[in-house]
Amino acid sequence: MNRYNHILGCLLGTAVGDAVGLRREGLSRQRAMKMYGGSPLSPNLLLGLSFCSDDTEHTQMVGRALIASIDNVEEFERHLANQLRAWLLTVPAGVGLATVKACCKLLLGFSPKRSGVFSAGNGPAMRSAILGVCIDSDTQLCEFIRSSTRITHTDPKAEEGALLVARAARLKISGSKGDPVGFIDQACTEICDEELRTNLQAVVVGLKKSKTPLEYCESQGWSKGVSGYVNHTVPAALYCWANSPDNFRQCVENAVLLGGDTDSVTAIAGAICGSNLGVDSIPAEWINQLSEWPRTVHWNEELAKSLVEVSEKQRSIKPPSMHWLATYPRNLLFTAIVLGIGFRRLLPPY
Repeated sequence: MNRYNHILGCLLGTAVGDAVGLRREGLSRQRAMKMYGGSPLSPNLLLGLSFCSDDTEHTQMVGRALIASIDNVEEFERHLANQLRAWLLTVPAGVGLATVKACCKLLLGFSPKRSGVFSAGNGPAMRSAILGVCIDSDTQLCEFIRSSTRITHTDPKAEEGALLVARAARLKISGSKGDPVGFIDQACTEICDEELRTNLQAVVVGLKKSKTPLEYCESQGWSKGVSGYVNHTVPAALYCWANSPDNFRQCVENAVLLGGDTDSVTAIAGAICGSNLGVDSIPAEWINQLSEWPRTVHWNEELAKSLVEVSEKQRSIKPPSMHWLATYPRNLLFTAIVLGIGFRRLLPPY
């Protein structure tokens, strides 16, 4: 199996999903439709520029930490914590409150084991797919997901959601012959949290009745959009993937058109779909439209190569640099664009 194709599919699936969903972030589906219309969609934030948010950056940091750790979860935790400290100092825009609090605690000297805050936000889920694609052992995957989650979020719900995303992302790489619906159905028997289990059971029922992702969300009462709560975000993303498991574009567009926390829901759906189908499934024009710098498409390709070497148990691997200094001007431009879009939303149509 060409693991590079799946790892890069995860990285760029996250980035493209994030970028396509970012423009409508925080809008109800009704308002987003009035302002931007429906499909076809593109990763255009403003004037042809396509940016990614923290969903993509966290996935990249997790990948780099995995390379540096060489299967040692304590080292993984240390490297991820160091990156989160540096990342917060670049003043990223639009970050979840729980993640900000946890990163502030890291900066104040708290250890990674004590930095997390009690929250069931979707931060851990948005960065977990890459672990599923790269780690073969399910026991080891659980350990790394726990470490990646608890460094920012300590609510067990966040960990269960993140693990579910990671396992979905590795469905084809693990050699499983199960289909997405069968995978989710099986997950219902393993999930401890009652609310998540109920929402996943509704996913299975909806898929078997051929309901669209929008109809599923309406049946769940998420008429204004999907929230950033992990028990909403993960089922919605899984539904979009399982509804169109062989069509990356359709999966991503369906996720965006749900409204609400569109960048995270779509980044997770894109990560899962891209991981399973491989990078060739991602529309080339979407990849070419990415304006991300300094972590460009080529940078992600280099990260994917390094992750392949790690998965093959090679040593002395150095991941590509995050280019923290160059990230400052990038974030300034990104923040200015986000503020401009925020002011635009004060105007009609409502």
